[in-house]
Amino acid sequence: MNILGISAFYHDSAACLLEDGVIVAAAQEERFSRQKHDDQFPIKAIEYCLEYTGLSIDELDAIAFYDKPLLKFERLLETYLATAPRGLKSFITAMPVWLKEKMFLKKLIYDELKEIGEYSKDEVELVFPEHHLSHAASAFYPSSFEESAILTIDGVGEWATASICFGSQGDIKILRELTFPHSLGLLYSAFTYFLGFRVNSGEYKLMGLAPYGDPNSKILDSYIQKIKTELVDIREDGSIWLNQDYFNYTTGLKMIKEDKWERLFGFPQREEEAELQQHEADLALAIQKVTEEIVVKMARQAKELTKSDNLCMAGGVALNCVANGRIQKEGIFEDMFIQPAAGDAGGAVGAALAAYHIYFGEDRNYAEPDGMSGAYLGPSFQEYEILHSLKKYNAAFTKLQEDEIYPVVAQLIDEGNIVGWFQGRMEFGPRALGARSILADPRDPEIQQKLNLNIKYRESFRPFAPSVMAEQARYFFELPSDSPYMLLVQPIREELRKTLPDDYHRKSLRDKLAFVRSDLPAITHIDFSARIQTVHKETNPRYWKLLNAFNDRVGLGMLVNTSFNVRGEPIVCTPEDAYRCFMSTGMDYLVIGDYVFSKEHQPEWKETISFEKD
Repeated sequence: MNILGISAFYHDSAACLLEDGVIVAAAQEERFSRQKHDDQFPIKAIEYCLEYTGLSIDELDAIAFYDKPLLKFERLLETYLATAPRGLKSFITAMPVWLKEKMFLKKLIYDELKEIGEYSKDEVELVFPEHHLSHAASAFYPSSFEESAILTIDGVGEWATASICFGSQGDIKILRELTFPHSLGLLYSAFTYFLGFRVNSGEYKLMGLAPYGDPNSKILDSYIQKIKTELVDIREDGSIWLNQDYFNYTTGLKMIKEDKWERLFGFPQREEEAELQQHEADLALAIQKVTEEIVVKMARQAKELTKSDNLCMAGGVALNCVANGRIQKEGIFEDMFIQPAAGDAGGAVGAALAAYHIYFGEDRNYAEPDGMSGAYLGPSFQEYEILHSLKKYNAAFTKLQEDEIYPVVAQLIDEGNIVGWFQGRMEFGPRALGARSILADPRDPEIQQKLNLNIKYRESFRPFAPSVMAEQARYFFELPSDSPYMLLVQPIREELRKTLPDDYHRKSLRDKLAFVRSDLPAITHIDFSARIQTVHKETNPRYWKLLNAFNDRVGLGMLVNTSFNVRGEPIVCTPEDAYRCFMSTGMDYLVIGDYVFSKEHQPEWKETISFEKD
């Protein structure tokens, strides 16, 4: 049975293809269109999935869309009516799109598919699982658990903003739902907006800024108290109530009522790109701590309702890897699985799996360690494709035998070079996991600044993640499990840390960043934490071999791993994308398959890189 899953029209459109319940291909539209967070119908992603499997549209048994648009339309109408006339401007803005397109989504899907190829509508069935069921399915069915609690948290789907479900073999039962307008995802996005980052893309920046807050300051306690008394009422079961007097997302075109927030916290909304101040970092830490408290309470409630030892997670808030690490540290569950594409892109996977197991009633396929194949589900490129695509640039390269690649690249990194690493199938989801990565030496105290300013062109406070051989992870981190998808934050081990000066938390953000905090300064965040990827020989043998070669050379099976892109651009997809990014930034070497490109040997590059704020 062949099922195509689709997510589209909000952000991070994607497509996924199942063959007999096995995820064989998945990709986000942004990687092909080169428009970050592309929300358009994912024609190119669908074309890739069909090409990879050799299927035509007529050979699909079903197409599953990741939410129920009419139910979402109901929520919009009821919200506007309940708040009239305050929501008139928002209503006028949204309704034309709904009436023209989303009310007739079936027709829109059929019409868009005709752009790919001719087919008979009678041969393809359309299925519409609910948004949070798609999230739940995306986490539970690829897991190796026969039964599990399932926690999904995001901004909003149709009505639900969070859900607790119980998955057992092929069935998913929804036990509790939190409904709009009360939403942890929207609360976190409101702070993202107030602190000068973009909603739906800047939440991870807020998470990265939070550790710069002073954990011992009275102002932090004051901010937390104000959040809990004025903005959100937190119940013991993890459900929340948001005080709509402070928010504007139900009736207006902005997240918050800025004047009320300014009076509440004592400073104005930060302008994009403005230099960050300590009070802004303190507020970021405050909302991160409140978010963790809520997520932990939700997890405890999921445990109470299901009695399961396992937890699966999805939804945009499941990308808050600090909160995930907190659940793990609390020991609420024995084991966890988090969908690597936890946001809306992963809804395409969940929609297809929900259709296969729930709508069609097919049995589950169990895979070890999970059914996501390491998230390596995107396109790969043969040797002739690599050479053909780079011929127009007259790119200079050296071809090595595979067994030569690893020690050569390990030496280059040890010598202080930054390397673009392009291998095999592209990752699905927001994290680069060693297929489309930029790599560097974690021991180098200058690497964080160099990567941020000369390669990624992004804010200097942003941390970088380590990729570590799974066999060595516990030597360096307080990590009680594997973390193959870079979705868990845990501290580095005590013996690797440097002693902080007494006045450390009174220093400026810039001075905090400059202080060497551990023996692995490039991957140690300001609070001694790291967002860890454990690399497994079974799922990514080439990346594991590179780490092993670095270990043989320097006694450390770990590298800095950041996504192969610049700020405002999606992760690279093709060899041409990789070469253009390589030549437009301060990278020293590029490795595509068995081909090594040295910057100093390339023809003069006249293009200038252009990127948007993200």
